[in-house]
Amino acid sequence: MPKIPMCDRCLLYAHNPYLVCAIHLDGVDGDSCLDFREDPNAQAEELWEPEGASYYDGELILQPQQRRTQQQQLELLDTHPMFTGKCPQCGASFDHDYTARVHWDCPECGWMDDTV
Repeated sequence: MPKIPMCDRCLLYAHNPYLVCAIHLDGVDGDSCLDFREDPNAQAEELWEPEGASYYDGELILQPQQRRTQQQQLELLDTHPMFTGKCPQCGASFDHDYTARVHWDCPECGWMDDTV
């Protein structure tokens, strides 16, 4: 049944899982209704929002869990060859294609980091 967001606030809304409203039993076509009548007693629907999530365009988006603290993230930006182009252990330079790498193995000292 095509129900639009304004149906919940309409005086004609049926509050029935089988009917949308008294006028448009099967719902309306499109994104507006010419028969909309604001219900003065309608309560705004409160959207449940768990911690670490938020709504964007009416859709609940869960935020990914961070594995590192902010300090660890800043240290990673300063030292990891993905961002510096150099080995953090010996300072050897990686090839210019280092941004496309998945595995980080230093041919000079053997340093490796596959976690990023």
